[in-house]
Amino acid sequence: MNIARLRRLGRRLQELSKTVGEADGPPLTPGEEAVFEDVMRHPGSSVGEIQTRTGFVQSHVSASVARMRERGLLETGPDPADGRRTQVRVADVAMHTLFRRATTPVDEVVRKAVPDPADAERAVALLKELEALLITDDSHGQG
Repeated sequence: MNIARLRRLGRRLQELSKTVGEADGPPLTPGEEAVFEDVMRHPGSSVGEIQTRTGFVQSHVSASVARMRERGLLETGPDPADGRRTQVRVADVAMHTLFRRATTPVDEVVRKAVPDPADAERAVALLKELEALLITDDSHGQG
């Protein structure tokens, strides 16, 4: 395997992982996904802080936050220390949905992607082996 094939495999695995949430509504755009992930990592941030960390222009961050707030994914509220500043956080219902998705076993997703039952079971076993080899306790899912 070379780097190009590894990247292709990574993209395919990401596609498969995203199919779990398709029933929960339309997928996020790549920009919305980056904003959402930043808010998850830094709850209570202002739009300006999100903009600084993501590198997007402030109007893009504001629009993304507004769209995701309308969909019930994000919540905004005044900063208790400075009422002029708005804080952004992930809505509780979105956190519950994320937890449900994150804890969904991959077996069924792989079975849909790999039609032959024996090959699907082998693929699941190989994914579990890769997980054990590449995801360590101190990597926190970063490899």
